[in-house]
Amino acid sequence: MTNDSALSTQHSALLSAIVLAGGKSSRMGQDKALLTVEGVPLLQRVCHVAAACADSVYIVTPWPKRYQHLYLPRCQFIQEAPLNQGALVGLAQGLAQVQTDWVLLLACDLPKLQVEVLQGWAVELDNVSEDAIAALAHHTKGWEPLCGFYHRRCLPQLLDFINQGGRSFQQWLQQHSVQVLAVPDTNMLLNCNTPEDWASL
Repeated sequence: MTNDSALSTQHSALLSAIVLAGGKSSRMGQDKALLTVEGVPLLQRVCHVAAACADSVYIVTPWPKRYQHLYLPRCQFIQEAPLNQGALVGLAQGLAQVQTDWVLLLACDLPKLQVEVLQGWAVELDNVSEDAIAALAHHTKGWEPLCGFYHRRCLPQLLDFINQGGRSFQQWLQQHSVQVLAVPDTNMLLNCNTPEDWASL
């Protein structure tokens, strides 16, 4: 076993993953989580990547029964309130369940995730400053909130923000210290919201 793989294995025991599958997929016109890439549904694909990086994987969704037929080893469902309150509320519900300090958060519509990059990011978590609530990629539009890491200690601040009516990841993250993750390939952050996005694959 190489040092890198030993580090990844060591770190996986300190890491949980949350996969968000609660969106209405209104722009896509059908459930994005069930769209297939090379014959594999997107949700199953993302959960497989998450399981390669983390010890336990939680799927936050209002519709667990819709996805129970998928092959999702080591994954547990968290029943999300079907009020379409957004991804920030889904993260809060997931964080309330996890037992690890750090959590990998992934949207279910990321078809080009790269396990090696995520595992490399996970190893870097030991070097994140103690005041940072998250470690995320950054681009011209702001933070990439649905493919990165959150520290469990951010939950009280997150709940305060939500209880005050906040629903924007960008607004919430602007209020806190966030560590920047280097992205070797921006394609891995591609998410599919529309039929045009899907066709571009």
